[in-house]
Amino acid sequence: MSEAAPESGRRPLRQRLKRGCLGCGGLLVGVALGGAWFGSTLIDRALNRALVRPPYTASEQATALHAKILVADLHADSLMWDRDLLEEHTHGLVDLPRLVKGNVALQVFTMPTRHPLSNKQQGNPADSPDMIAPLVWLNGWPSEARQPLFARAEHMSMRFADAVERSGGGLVPVRTQGELAAFLELRETQPQAVAGILGVEGGHCLDGKLENLDALFALGVRTFGPTHFFDNRLGGSAHGESLAGLTDFGREVIAKLDELGMIVDLSHASPALIEDVLALTSRPVLVSHTGVQGTQPGPRNLSDAQLKAIAAHDGLIGIAFFEPALPAATVEEVVRAIRHTANLVGVERVALGSDFDGSVRCPVDVSGLVKITEALLEDGFTPDQVERIMGRNAVDFFARALPD
Repeated sequence: MSEAAPESGRRPLRQRLKRGCLGCGGLLVGVALGGAWFGSTLIDRALNRALVRPPYTASEQATALHAKILVADLHADSLMWDRDLLEEHTHGLVDLPRLVKGNVALQVFTMPTRHPLSNKQQGNPADSPDMIAPLVWLNGWPSEARQPLFARAEHMSMRFADAVERSGGGLVPVRTQGELAAFLELRETQPQAVAGILGVEGGHCLDGKLENLDALFALGVRTFGPTHFFDNRLGGSAHGESLAGLTDFGREVIAKLDELGMIVDLSHASPALIEDVLALTSRPVLVSHTGVQGTQPGPRNLSDAQLKAIAAHDGLIGIAFFEPALPAATVEEVVRAIRHTANLVGVERVALGSDFDGSVRCPVDVSGLVKITEALLEDGFTPDQVERIMGRNAVDFFARALPD
């Protein structure tokens, strides 16, 4: 496989920053080292990096296959950053021009609203200072969009809506099964159109108010992660102190999600919370971005038993692209996690869940997803199986899980 050289330069700063790059946690070190002096763009450049820079090349077989399939990714935090989605950038990992270059048909844009200063893989206290607050200030968000947490989700949703309006049909919101079907029909004649689905990462954005779930739904949000990097009013995080299941309020939220037709995203959930959700909901569930303990043990990743339980619940599992979800942020490790999951629960249950722009280092940016196609073929997956993993599974999942 032909690869561009890994990027270099400014290594001392990046080496210091890299220790914090655990999901959104790289924000902690970025703010401390660069934010006060250079603003959010420096933080973005340092934390959201492709380890292999574009342009990307692949085998003739992979290139031809990638050009004709539907490609989908289940998780990107791009709306959090001070970047115009419609402009191509040399930093960060996702924007509309690079989505088009990567032949991406569908991208889920997920919105984190709070991240703990403690930034540990396990044992984060719920009252740890918030590290997204400095970022939104550096981004220049209006004061009314900085607090409470719901206002941050609302502001990011409005940023997405603004990009849709300015895109001239290039970026298409998908909120219902009907809108997805219409988009797929549109893409037959406009192959550069990209669908976007909104999600939230952490139910703390409800600010303890169940009615805010209706407001999120009205804003177009369709995937909902109960917890992120700390325990909240809904229940326990895989990275929190309690490792608890759902609270009474959390159970109310799950019932309301079912009523609205929203999709529960079990990424970052504690084992007990995963078990509680699967016992409560009859709807398909999502894990938008995860690793698997079969290739990388750790609290962030799903066990074989959890993978089987989620698959049995008509679930879809998005494989993430970063450490510590993977042993190393390489295309080969992405494929190894996909292979483990596919062998265990079936090819039809696996998808891409990069966590692009989540303060992570990834093997490629979104324009380089052909490298995943190439590596899947080299690993022995058939073209039909590659088509499923690269996007068809995600499209089929949303076709049955989105509200009518």
